[in-house]
Amino acid sequence: MLSRQLASIPGVSVLAEEPLSRHTRFGLGGPAALLCDASTEAACIEAFRIIQASGAARMIMGGGTNLVVSDAGVRSVILRYSGARIERRTGENDMRLRVDAGAVLQDVVDTSIRFGMKGLETMTGIPGLVGGALYGNAGAYGRSIMELVECVHATDGNGITAFRNEGCRFRYRSSIFKDRKQWVILSTELRFTADDVAALAEKAAGIRAIRDAKYPPDMKCAGSIFKNLLFAELPPSVQAQVPPALVREGKVPSAWFLEQAGVKGLRRGDIQVATYHANLVYNDGAGTAADLVWVIEELKRRVYERFGFYLEEEVQYAGFEG
Repeated sequence: MLSRQLASIPGVSVLAEEPLSRHTRFGLGGPAALLCDASTEAACIEAFRIIQASGAARMIMGGGTNLVVSDAGVRSVILRYSGARIERRTGENDMRLRVDAGAVLQDVVDTSIRFGMKGLETMTGIPGLVGGALYGNAGAYGRSIMELVECVHATDGNGITAFRNEGCRFRYRSSIFKDRKQWVILSTELRFTADDVAALAEKAAGIRAIRDAKYPPDMKCAGSIFKNLLFAELPPSVQAQVPPALVREGKVPSAWFLEQAGVKGLRRGDIQVATYHANLVYNDGAGTAADLVWVIEELKRRVYERFGFYLEEEVQYAGFEG
């Protein structure tokens, strides 16, 4: 039996019919056939190999921050890598960290600040794990994690492959790993520049206060639902409507388009668009994935009718047909 095979691997734990609502930030989603956690690279590779050999449907999952799981769940074996080491590279003045993909991003932010390492402080308060941050090239306040990456180690079940920065094909909120969803990110090496610890901590604290006010830590949401827009890629007729002051670093907030479409406060069941931020959708209690998907599609439809293009989600879907 597959669950017994997987559970017999040192460093692997297996849960059958585990509700994914317990593992997603929206607090939504039915059960997974099997939820398999591997705490070491060797355990992850062996589990991956066994799952592949079984022929079972499989899915790779991170921290569930940007994941929308259907109410019916996922009839797949879900594999997660939970290694969470954060190590400073050798040398008192070395500005590098080696980080496992299962490490909490905030823990890495805090560690980098403690060592006077500049580069991640703007990402304080972003929920999720390092693997997910690499997968989606997370960023904030004009910085992205791609700027720090020296290499990323990943597996497709056949050993470990090292991807140098250019091999990761980072782009706005994306990477090669979004194109190769069956790969598991295992670790990364990040290079920083030196800065004053107190200055980094002060900047992070200011950003954290702003973020917590917009996205309270206990709010069941994924942060922003839609990616911002690259101004240069918008149709000329749309560019002409965008106030120049909104364009920052070549991007236009998707929230502006949503505001023009009048979506603030839109609600279906317990899924609501925030009244103060049009690109924030949250579960206000006992929401359902079906209602969340309906709201997302309605927002896309309204923007399309107003501007003639579709917004692109930052969230990923699991367990949906079509």
